[in-house]
Amino acid sequence: MELAARRPAIERTSTVVIGAGHAGLAASHFLSDRSVDHVVLERGEVANSWRRERWDSLRLLTPNWQTHLPNQRYEGPDPDGYMTMGEVIGFIERFAEVSRAPVRTGTNVSSVRHADDGYDVITSHGEIRCQTVVIASGACNRPTVPPFAEAVPSAVEQLTPFDYRGPDELPDGGVLVVGASATGVQLAAELARSGRPVTLSVGEHVRLPRLYRGRDVLWWMDASGVWDQRHDQVDDLTRARRLPSPQLVGTPERRTLDLNALAAMGVELVGRWAAVRDGEALFSGGLRNLFSLADLKLERLLDTFDEWARMDGARVDGARARGELGGPERFAPTKVPETTRLRLDLGSGEIRAIVWATGFRPDYQWLDLPALDAKGRLRHEGGVLGVPGLYALGLPLLRRRKSTFIHGIEDDAREVIDHLAGYLAERR
Repeated sequence: MELAARRPAIERTSTVVIGAGHAGLAASHFLSDRSVDHVVLERGEVANSWRRERWDSLRLLTPNWQTHLPNQRYEGPDPDGYMTMGEVIGFIERFAEVSRAPVRTGTNVSSVRHADDGYDVITSHGEIRCQTVVIASGACNRPTVPPFAEAVPSAVEQLTPFDYRGPDELPDGGVLVVGASATGVQLAAELARSGRPVTLSVGEHVRLPRLYRGRDVLWWMDASGVWDQRHDQVDDLTRARRLPSPQLVGTPERRTLDLNALAAMGVELVGRWAAVRDGEALFSGGLRNLFSLADLKLERLLDTFDEWARMDGARVDGARARGELGGPERFAPTKVPETTRLRLDLGSGEIRAIVWATGFRPDYQWLDLPALDAKGRLRHEGGVLGVPGLYALGLPLLRRRKSTFIHGIEDDAREVIDHLAGYLAERR
């Protein structure tokens, strides 16, 4: 008589955190503070997306002095600089070590589903039964590429920011960068500096100067309270959560990188890529309207900064005088090219590579729960999902405008874990 195969034991814990980036580690920090037993599951290594899904020259958009996690701040010699990817990885690794986060690396999650008393989390190393789950796997798991990319001639190499590491990896010749967010403008600038002809396809974008009135523009976002605006104070939250990242770059020179700067470098600006027909890329017109809208939004934001400085600037850093902030500034409008191409023959050899900087989307294929909307995004209210015991962190404007930035996770994580702890207390 054969013995029945022994079924692996099911591990039990109160909370499973999925993802060991800065969001998942911040969740772990506050779970430990609340004495909630938990594990943090990571498919790769700590800070995996920073290691594997970034190009070589990338730096943070936020200045070093603004980069912090719970009980950990930048303490180096260059507070006004911007961390390299290696420095970001080291910063997050140190946080994981100091906080003693119970991270399990190399652990893939294949399913999260309902169980009688909570959730079953199925992983590459076994099954974990828990009462609550924190999804901190990020909003940028998969690059977004339009369907018409399939119609691009095969002779043209296509890459996403996940594939791109530097100009030397691209074939010789012209490059078409699609998308004018922070990623698009940074890659267009790097490729132009390498000596390649670059065309940038521009859609909706957010224009910002690197410095305003003598301070980093992100200092103004913080000091004026714009970044602390809560999700329930935003008029059109769905739209706000889908806005592209602002046109910024972190450089030692603290340089502004907008469309005017790119045009001065020789980058050709065209409209939004609308379709491919008979081997031609077709671009929409209306660059003037796109530019005007971005310029108008910039003006309104600067007006907000100026009003704050007029009313509250004297209290900056304790008791600073208004004069230390410098006077109000305004910037030249985005210059519309005299002529703009509406078509580009992709078979002519002019364009040898396309870089799709058209955004990212999350990947929740493993989530076997009714928690997603029609577009595959989590339905949540400030990180609290409609499915009891399910939470999220690290998504755009999750609870505040700064939610996706490293320094923005502390407040979000504290509040979400407070809610989670209350939920667990009610079940006892």
